[in-house]
Amino acid sequence: MQTTPMLAALSLAAATILAAPGAQAKPSLERGSYLVRGPGGCGNCHTPFGAAGPDMARELSGRLVDDNPAFTAHAPNITPAGAVGGWSDAELGRAIREGLRPDGSLIGPPMPFSMYRGLSDDDVASIVMFLRTLAPVENEEPKSVYRIPLPPAYGPPVTSVAGIAPAVSVEYGAYLAGPVSHCMECHTPMGDKGPMLDTDLGRGGFEFPGPWGVSVASNLTSHADGLAGYTDAEIATMITKGVRPDGSQMHPPMPYGYLASFTDDDLKAVILYLRSLPPLPDK
Repeated sequence: MQTTPMLAALSLAAATILAAPGAQAKPSLERGSYLVRGPGGCGNCHTPFGAAGPDMARELSGRLVDDNPAFTAHAPNITPAGAVGGWSDAELGRAIREGLRPDGSLIGPPMPFSMYRGLSDDDVASIVMFLRTLAPVENEEPKSVYRIPLPPAYGPPVTSVAGIAPAVSVEYGAYLAGPVSHCMECHTPMGDKGPMLDTDLGRGGFEFPGPWGVSVASNLTSHADGLAGYTDAEIATMITKGVRPDGSQMHPPMPYGYLASFTDDDLKAVILYLRSLPPLPDK
């Protein structure tokens, strides 16, 4: 693969970071594949659905994600056959983290930019590197329509985000549950300006209507209303299989099939982080 300016720059930055003890590995296809097809769950929105679930023959070629009073959102084709195939690596990286297209227009919900802004430089480079290797799939989704005002931007430009060394640690678990898997956005109540991460982190209660009915995001805090009564093994099963301790099946939009790809240590780190959340009762 030809080295692009963005990847060259990020590789240099990664080399500098690697000089510090315990820093994570440099950007790689393996890491990008793990993030996109695993805990990042990109296909949960960007891969079309067939009768038996995600249509992997058309992986990441886009689909209608949500149609509600606020917006009709289409996830675009992010294979090389889509518009992103003509973007530079820097432009694609900026779109992922900041929600800005090369023409300056804003990408709207439900892309979780409040979380993706925290993706490390190395991980963004790995994701971009992997997306460039996908088989091109011809599919052009309609433009999303928003019936709510969008902000001019989701925050100031993201200049650089240092990597966090993979470990069974609260810090790395927070990174996986936040920027990578964006669990904390869906499991935090929404206020006028988005998820109330400063006051209600992990409290749950956000509703997700769909063909399955209405899913209510669970309380992930250490409160008795949350995860205090569950073992680590039970939490792991709910995250990766969508099955509660009583055997009942949990419903979408949790991307269980993608979360099932968590490595054992990464899953332990996420659970360790969830155990650290201050207890908050259900509202």
